[in-house]
Amino acid sequence: MLVALLLLLSLSNEVRVNGDGGNRQCEHNPAPKPRPHTVSILEFGAVGDGKTLNTIAFQNAIFYLKSFADKGGAQLYVPPGTWLTKSFNLTSHLTLFLEKGAVILGSQDPFHWDVIDPLPSYGRGVEVPGGRYQSLINGYMLDDVVITGNSGIIDGMGLAWWELFSSHSLNYSRPHIIELVASDHVVVSNLTFLNAPAYSIHPVYCSNVHIYNVSISAPPESPYTIGIVPDSSDHVCIEDCVIETGYDAIALKSGWDEYGIAYGRPTENVHIRRVHLQASSGSTIAFGSDMSGGISNILVENVHLYNSRSGIEFRTMRGRGGYIKEIVISDVEMENIYTAMAATGYCGSHPDDKFDPNALPHLDHIILQDMIGTNITVAGSFAGLQESPFTNICLSNINLSINSVASIPWECSNISGFSDSVLPKPCPDLEILSDCLSLPSVKGKTADM
Repeated sequence: MLVALLLLLSLSNEVRVNGDGGNRQCEHNPAPKPRPHTVSILEFGAVGDGKTLNTIAFQNAIFYLKSFADKGGAQLYVPPGTWLTKSFNLTSHLTLFLEKGAVILGSQDPFHWDVIDPLPSYGRGVEVPGGRYQSLINGYMLDDVVITGNSGIIDGMGLAWWELFSSHSLNYSRPHIIELVASDHVVVSNLTFLNAPAYSIHPVYCSNVHIYNVSISAPPESPYTIGIVPDSSDHVCIEDCVIETGYDAIALKSGWDEYGIAYGRPTENVHIRRVHLQASSGSTIAFGSDMSGGISNILVENVHLYNSRSGIEFRTMRGRGGYIKEIVISDVEMENIYTAMAATGYCGSHPDDKFDPNALPHLDHIILQDMIGTNITVAGSFAGLQESPFTNICLSNINLSINSVASIPWECSNISGFSDSVLPKPCPDLEILSDCLSLPSVKGKTADM
């Protein structure tokens, strides 16, 4: 057993050293270059009084800026003011820049929002069968898009949408603030996002996404509002952000049941660091439950999680298929969290009755290390599927201060893994000599990401 402990500690150190010195996603994001051409939204007749609808001004400005795509791109400048608008689409080689004091407001009238087809990896609207409302700011098959500013604000004005959702009155699934689909080289930075109807930032089928220095906020009572959702996307960096939402702060996804399996695009090579996260009714960092395309090669480090129902949670269920594997989460500080760590095979719903109940998800090769927590109620709750247990859950150097509410600090079923230097002492399922002692895939790919 002593030899095993030494091997696990060696693995933990190797992950940390390789991760700090290796090819991690956030280490390779050059600052966007200045655009050689800039125009102001004022030049297209926009009025920043918070009442005038400026959709045509945004559309005309972006259409004009398309002509600069082969000349180094262009910037659309939004000056101080309150700019009400419906949905609008971006173009490639464009920077949307919000000056300090600039606020883009989304219209609260659902008739101002176009209805679009569901995403192919979901097969239907997530909340209502059929289509979905187009998001406030959109892009499709774009390259080199920057949404940034000098502390400008984009307000999704979500209250009307939350009321429709809560009263079961939605005709279509709710929109997001930003959704970029099948796009490459995307930057979102230096902005504040408020009151998303559903998600604040949703890159889906995207590559090379850098989200940094953003603040995201939605009220604790806002239903199922989520901050950042990397969805069937790869090479994503999220860093230096503050997120406080009604449900999840950051949620990694990759499609829903048979539709996600058929589309087959995973979320992979994601690096999250130096973030402060609060999730009132959900999890600060969530994997799934829509993960049928797979989630792998994820590195999370130097995070502060607070005042939330759940800290780190892996979610899936029968019919999902897919996998969650090769995950390293380290250097975590938790405060006032009900459940610090969780993994469940009993979470979510199905899009329809066409799912395959024999499509079992796989959760494997998860490292959780170097964590401290205060005022924690449940240290860990792990419930795998009997037909597909969760394997190689590896815990090391974790110290959680459990409050007096807790009766049982650990709950475990259908899992296996290994632990070292973990307080309170984990359940026996996490004291098994397993592949935690080698984890070649973690050593090779995730640690060097």
